[in-house]
Amino acid sequence: MKYYIISGEASGDLHAANLVSELKKKDKDADIRAWGGELLQKQGVNLVKHYKETAFMGFLEVVKNLRTIKSLFKFCQQDILDFHPDLVILVDYPGFNLRIAEFTHKHKIKTYYYISPKIWAWKKKRAYKIKAYIDKMFVIFPFEFDFYKQYDYQVEYIGNPLLDEIEKQKHDLPDKAEFANAHQLTDKPIIALLAGSRKQEIERILPTMLKISPDFPDYQFVIAGAPGLDEALYKQHIGENKIKIVYNQTYSLLKHSKAAIVASGTATLETALFDVPQIVAYKMSPISFEIARRLVKIQHISLVNIILKKDAVTELIQHEFTVERASEIMHNLVSDTPQRKAILNDYQELKQLLGKKGASERAAEIIYQSLKI
Repeated sequence: MKYYIISGEASGDLHAANLVSELKKKDKDADIRAWGGELLQKQGVNLVKHYKETAFMGFLEVVKNLRTIKSLFKFCQQDILDFHPDLVILVDYPGFNLRIAEFTHKHKIKTYYYISPKIWAWKKKRAYKIKAYIDKMFVIFPFEFDFYKQYDYQVEYIGNPLLDEIEKQKHDLPDKAEFANAHQLTDKPIIALLAGSRKQEIERILPTMLKISPDFPDYQFVIAGAPGLDEALYKQHIGENKIKIVYNQTYSLLKHSKAAIVASGTATLETALFDVPQIVAYKMSPISFEIARRLVKIQHISLVNIILKKDAVTELIQHEFTVERASEIMHNLVSDTPQRKAILNDYQELKQLLGKKGASERAAEIIYQSLKI
């Protein structure tokens, strides 16, 4: 079978790569063309575009890059037609992928959505488009099944693929001494900085993260470098500071961290699954934020709080994300406090809600069997 996959950021690349790994076990003749990153490339797909060329965050940023985005749409549409896939698989990334779904539907190309876009947070009416254009939707959070039920749309709940990825990597992660030696770290406890996978996120969130470090002289701050981003982007903010950056080692970093500051997104869930108390940071351009504030219809922005339906981890949004506020909260996270214990207890509840491992394999089986019919 011929598969065309479109993912637009690091988390999508991760999940798509795991899906491809499972698909190849079932379909030995799989011919796969994809938009994504290094992880998909390692699976042997023909990589069309790297997500660093397609990741635009926020309303203002999208407007500024409209010409580039329009060009990407035209290229993608023609590339799909030239490839003649048996199936197009879209991975999250709704602004781009839902436009492509409309195109593939028009051309009668079977299209599945792997990992629902977060339309339950805003633009809920996109559910009607999904129902109209998507032949099969796979969801990874239990509440998403009920959300789509409101629109009389049957979806496949497969569980969360992060459980598979963490389980797969856990046994091969280095111990603390090995990790420290590999990255010239000291023996001080670690506070991890996960500033996101997009250039705009790094520029808006990392500077505040770095300014907190002087308040914690007994700890070392370590940045999780996003794959595909130039080291110079981080260095311009670090300056003379001796804070280290580690690339492609986020899970190793989390395994050995005492606490973390995390840009809102999939990383908040990964941090929780490693039992690392965290502060969640979210910051956009002022114009983009004001637009989002009027459109977003959920109480929380972090996946941890959304799934648990409560304030388990502190979210510092826009002007709330200050050095003083983040430092105050972090002091409670690195010490043996009731706040730290409460977060760790909430993480156990979170794991129970996410259910069993095996999401990628279940999705691959459903996809393969449906194409054989």
